[in-house]
Amino acid sequence: MTSPANPVYLGRYIRSLTDPRTGRHLAKNTLGDDVARFGDIALQSNDYLALARDTRIAQAKAEVLLDEGHGDAISRVFAHHLNDRHRAFERRVAGMMGADDAVLVMSGYTANLGVIETFALEGKPVYIDQRAHASLWAGIPSARAKACPFRHNDPWDLAQKIARKGPGLVVFDTLYSTNGAIAPLHDLVDVAEAGGCVIVADETHAFGTHGPEGAGLIVAEGLEDRVHIRTAGLSKAMAARGGVVVGSAANMECYRYEANPMIFSTAVLGYEVAGFDKTLDIIANEPWRARKLHLNHVLLKEGLMAEGFDVSASDSQIISLVTGSNENTAAFRQALARKGLVGSVFLPPATPQNASLIRFTVHANLTRDDIQRAIGICASARDDLHLAPGTAPLLAA
Repeated sequence: MTSPANPVYLGRYIRSLTDPRTGRHLAKNTLGDDVARFGDIALQSNDYLALARDTRIAQAKAEVLLDEGHGDAISRVFAHHLNDRHRAFERRVAGMMGADDAVLVMSGYTANLGVIETFALEGKPVYIDQRAHASLWAGIPSARAKACPFRHNDPWDLAQKIARKGPGLVVFDTLYSTNGAIAPLHDLVDVAEAGGCVIVADETHAFGTHGPEGAGLIVAEGLEDRVHIRTAGLSKAMAARGGVVVGSAANMECYRYEANPMIFSTAVLGYEVAGFDKTLDIIANEPWRARKLHLNHVLLKEGLMAEGFDVSASDSQIISLVTGSNENTAAFRQALARKGLVGSVFLPPATPQNASLIRFTVHANLTRDDIQRAIGICASARDDLHLAPGTAPLLAA
């Protein structure tokens, strides 16, 4: 027996998420499979440092898994007091990021959700960049706080809003996941401090790829003593699952016992922590990976701009081509895939309406030939669809 369809929801789903010409879901590859084929250039993974298949990490995890099992599948609340592998990793991350303490959590999403739930005050403003990650936005209604969005990467707009509404939380990403833009960190921190605000920075896309030994952009800019709380997902450069929150000892102790994701979710497992440690070892000992990543980003960005694509918003490792409507997105994605280039489709609500995009995430394993081929495929696909260079629907994110 099948469940009856909800006509209202189904109608919305068909209109917004499927290609009217093919009936296929727009986030899926219209060639019939949803992953890159052998020989394709895959620019859809967040494995920036090309560590996902590193056997040293797999070996470290396997040894712990075979020797100790996967560990207790319980809420971390019941084990925060232990001087165990989890706690040692937290101390390592805190030292690396120049913080008093750190908390290991289940994902970057739960890290952000828990921070806003725990530290935003009911009825008080949370000043949040319009393009901040959805997990940061999700915490605001949960805390019964007031969302006060400011224009993307615009410290002046932030200052005007703080002047009108008073102190609160100031929340932003250091490196944005949809357009690759780096936040104007010094200006944002100056404005937030002048307004008496608590500062929360999401380092997910900068952790592992920027700063000394991958400590992130806040450390790279010397702001670790001025930003109150930082978060980072471990699913990007670390190529794993999990997240961390760093800050003062008092704030981290509060987070441990007050954040709902800590109370009501199962802790990261022991063998996964062993993998985190080995990954940090590799990042520290092989800085060429980050250098190669940033070189590849420059080559791809400059090549696309030379072909007339406006990708000037991208500062690091993420490059997006805004394709406009869902229909345009499906057509352009199919044209790229047929020629052997796979990116990630971003649709509403991840983007504004009629601002869907194809996102390319650069990684350290790309060769110069790969990059030149990717540039040529983008130009060829655009020409096949009779789109003028630099014009809609191919605008910068």
